[in-house]
Amino acid sequence: MERTHHVIGQSSAFLDALELASRAAALDRPVLVIGERGTGKELVAERLHRLSPRWDQPLVIMNCAALPETLIEAELFGHEAGAFTGATKARAGRFEEAHHGTLFLDELGTLSMAAQDRLLRAVEYGEVTRIGSSRPMRVDVRIVAATNEHLPDKVARHQFRADLLDRLSFEVVTLPPLRARVDDVLVLAEHFGRRMASELQRDGWPGFTRAAEAALMAYQWPGNVRELRNVVERAVYRWDADGPIDAIQFDPFHSPHRPVTSTPAAVAVAEQVASVPVATVTETGPMDYKSRLARFEYELLQGALAENRFNQRATAEALGLSYDQLRHALKRHNLISGAAAESVA
Repeated sequence: MERTHHVIGQSSAFLDALELASRAAALDRPVLVIGERGTGKELVAERLHRLSPRWDQPLVIMNCAALPETLIEAELFGHEAGAFTGATKARAGRFEEAHHGTLFLDELGTLSMAAQDRLLRAVEYGEVTRIGSSRPMRVDVRIVAATNEHLPDKVARHQFRADLLDRLSFEVVTLPPLRARVDDVLVLAEHFGRRMASELQRDGWPGFTRAAEAALMAYQWPGNVRELRNVVERAVYRWDADGPIDAIQFDPFHSPHRPVTSTPAAVAVAEQVASVPVATVTETGPMDYKSRLARFEYELLQGALAENRFNQRATAEALGLSYDQLRHALKRHNLISGAAAESVA
């Protein structure tokens, strides 16, 4: 999400997380922000900084997953000229840039063990040493870190230092996913919709029909608030009719003409089709072609649904069908009740 200085929501789960972050902001201690992608971890980190005594000092942001492992330490701690190939001049690291302020480490779980070792020393002793230097420098930095991983599990798998996790988890703020914030969906949709309409210089805000609102509320939002924003903005810019918006497209890649990928499920279905013996006329008389074909289609649909845990979208993709084609086939065989319905447009 683009950076703003406020967060939006009214659900109790979300407000509880914000309250915890606000209380922790006043203390000069590390805070760990946990949440799925798109839940607003960076916005909460900004809130922690702006409500802290360091509000008028730098907020330095570093995405640990955006850099190759070989450059992360140089980015964090800086380097001297000639420290490695390409280091033509000395450069301050993020710790030095955040002196007296806040350093936000996003995607903390991607740090290498070597970088974790140096980060632990910086957190424990308030000292950093540039690569290529033997002179440590004192830094006064408050650490806020974020991840979408369960770090205790990584500790158990020896992929994250237990002592570093102990130091960084003075307070842990866990942001609820949007599917646990149903009360916020329409509030956020209204906010993003009005803003997009204003950006497009539309006359007024048309709003959504009740059917569109129901679809927004029923969707599971795997991409959380970031996905909601994209869906709403796409709906607004495509809408050129009078009256409220009633067309919502959740999957921008959905098309009857999209390429078919040979997924393992699709291969399994193809093998199942190939294994069906060719029917012939027997002594008992000619077979009923239509009933046998219908029976095979019924069994094929049943098997594909079960293999994909009755998820209709996954089943359609496995069979090389569009979602609408699958729905028609399921209705034809009275299999709708046994499949997990999804609210889509």
